[in-house]
Amino acid sequence: MDNSTKKGSRGGKREGAGRPSTDSKLYTFRAPKGMAEYIDAQDNKTDFIKNCIAKSIVDERTNLEKLGSVYSAAQIKEMNLPYFDIGIVAGFPIPLDNDEKAQDIELLKMLCPNPESCYLIRVEGYSMIDAGIHSGDIVIVDKSNRNPSESEVAVCEFNGDYTLKRFVKRDGFGWLIPANPDFPEIKVTPDDRFSIWGTVTYIIHKPRH
Repeated sequence: MDNSTKKGSRGGKREGAGRPSTDSKLYTFRAPKGMAEYIDAQDNKTDFIKNCIAKSIVDERTNLEKLGSVYSAAQIKEMNLPYFDIGIVAGFPIPLDNDEKAQDIELLKMLCPNPESCYLIRVEGYSMIDAGIHSGDIVIVDKSNRNPSESEVAVCEFNGDYTLKRFVKRDGFGWLIPANPDFPEIKVTPDDRFSIWGTVTYIIHKPRH
């Protein structure tokens, strides 16, 4: 028998062999005793957990929309614009009519380096006007940054509602600080349900006169 022929007939991926490709991911986690007993009591544990997560996503978006309209950056179409990489000051005019000096940039990537974790929110309300955020403005929020500095503006979840504020720590407590003297500061106590949802990276609005 010709061994080379025998070996050559083997190998290679058979059509339909192996696991089908999928974009799903497998998760494992530990649950405390009371929660574990409740999950075990369900007829279909997988569907139960999936439904709980789906409801949480819907509830989160519903509460976020109290801030204004919410859009995922992944939903935004790509847009290329000419970009002039020059310094410009409010002094003598500088000609910008030479296309050779321009380079195309992808606007979404510039504003949202992490589009999979960025959201655009059209803000309703006036509590942050001194931070340059007016009602009707669009803020870009990076959900992957949940540790803002005290000078940054964050989307915060406070007892089930979402608010746009600065977060500072003072006297052992957290405080939600507005940028409008007509709005009060909000003290965050251990009894409150609180988390930082994301940090504002850009503000988009029309020039104001």
